[in-house]
Amino acid sequence: MDGREVKAEEEEEEEEEHEIVIVGGGICGLATALALHRKGVRSVVLERSETLRATGAAIGILANGWLALHQLGLASLLRQSSLPLQRYKDWASFLSKSGPEGAIYGCDFDDSKPFMLLDFACDHTITRCTLLCPIDPLGVVTNLSCGNLFGSYRHGDARCLKRSDLINTLADALPPHTIHFGCQIVGVKLDPLTSNPILQLLDGRCIVAKVLIGCDGTNSVVADFLELKPPKAFPLSVVRGLTKYPSSHAFPHEFVRMWRNNIMVGTVPIDDKSVHWMVRQQSTPKDARALQNPDLIRQSTLPLIDGFPPEIQQMIEDSDVESLSLTRLRYRAPWDLLLGNFRKGTVTVAGDAMHVMGPFLGQGGSAGLEDAIVLARCLYQKLSEVDQIQSRSQMMMHKVGEAMDQYVKERRMRVVRLSMQTYLTGLLVGPSSMLVKLASIVLMLRLVSPKKKQLFQQVINKFNPTTTTPLFLLQLRPLTPSRALQHSEEETVGFHDNRRKVHLASDGYFSANLSR
Repeated sequence: MDGREVKAEEEEEEEEEHEIVIVGGGICGLATALALHRKGVRSVVLERSETLRATGAAIGILANGWLALHQLGLASLLRQSSLPLQRYKDWASFLSKSGPEGAIYGCDFDDSKPFMLLDFACDHTITRCTLLCPIDPLGVVTNLSCGNLFGSYRHGDARCLKRSDLINTLADALPPHTIHFGCQIVGVKLDPLTSNPILQLLDGRCIVAKVLIGCDGTNSVVADFLELKPPKAFPLSVVRGLTKYPSSHAFPHEFVRMWRNNIMVGTVPIDDKSVHWMVRQQSTPKDARALQNPDLIRQSTLPLIDGFPPEIQQMIEDSDVESLSLTRLRYRAPWDLLLGNFRKGTVTVAGDAMHVMGPFLGQGGSAGLEDAIVLARCLYQKLSEVDQIQSRSQMMMHKVGEAMDQYVKERRMRVVRLSMQTYLTGLLVGPSSMLVKLASIVLMLRLVSPKKKQLFQQVINKFNPTTTTPLFLLQLRPLTPSRALQHSEEETVGFHDNRRKVHLASDGYFSANLSR
């Protein structure tokens, strides 16, 4: 028996009441419910659709996301359905006054050192540089029980999962009747007497919650209640899909991005028989017509990849039509995250409802998993302080407010930094003016360590000033300063609340800046 309920049954009373209500049965909503469940805290998840939804074909999970899944007890199970990625590479072709040129930029996920290679056709030279890990896929996740930073994972773990696998695994780990389907929230208001949030459903029902957590995505009703600024749109759209191969595919265990004429094609294997791909382009009016038609999405995508390798064209032609999606890239502005009020009474938000961001860092899903862990820990710690004997109502509201304030404090600067990086990267790869791109580069350079800054300056200086610099070489993603600590298999180093030490249970790098 899993944690699913076919549909929320009609209640005889006009109002039903729950202690903790989570709006949204996506990755972040289910992860938050599971994190609370593992601490013995009951919650219900309200999902508007009639079944579990898995918008998008697949999702990349970097090491900080795997740490969160480890805390939820699901990492080992999910690793069985995915391949470890060894490295990522960027390929580009572009034109200069001296003729066509190309470049490759890559970084190892494994024990090898990251690398950057630049190949200039004009003088047939190759420049090889050794980098600090520019993708820095690793992070820190806090322990559910005490808040200590904790990790147990292999070196540089990065994988791509089918969204359906992740969603189903999260749902299966929940208690029965946790998820209520067919519950579309249209509004939230506060009870004038108790200050409890009241959720208004499309079917006319009302649900009273003592604690409300909005994990309802980009168009969040809960975020509207908190009066957050609406997300903005990049002038970019992306087609995502999944291609299955009957026997096996020949793609390496790498995340590869190819650039040509302002079109980006990315490929990443999920397992030996499945490859996730994406095609990013500048948004056009015809995107709206193809939005809900998978066949039209594929037909409009094939002309975009003219000139790309034949295996790429064949991959998209053979894709699973039901997996295709076309979305406009949206983001919550960094300054809105910095100044926004993410808590009102006992109401808060998490995941995309809080910090929707572009896919340029591959951190959207992992950041939502981080939210789930931190929020569950903060709520559990404060709720456990409430005396079970005395009247709990007013005391509980006070403690929940403290917990949410702590959660927002821990998460704000983390998501501001991630959002800033994705915003600047979006300006670089989008149709911005050269002045805007240069300003973005300057701001991004301020976010990197001095060693990285010096190295990238050396790389940039090697370009012929008459050529068109491929902008992907200047993305410097994800720009999070990392602190690499290597340990033997059995070595353990304690990480306490002073955040000066790291606890590792196995080999790996650890970046100690996640919650700051």
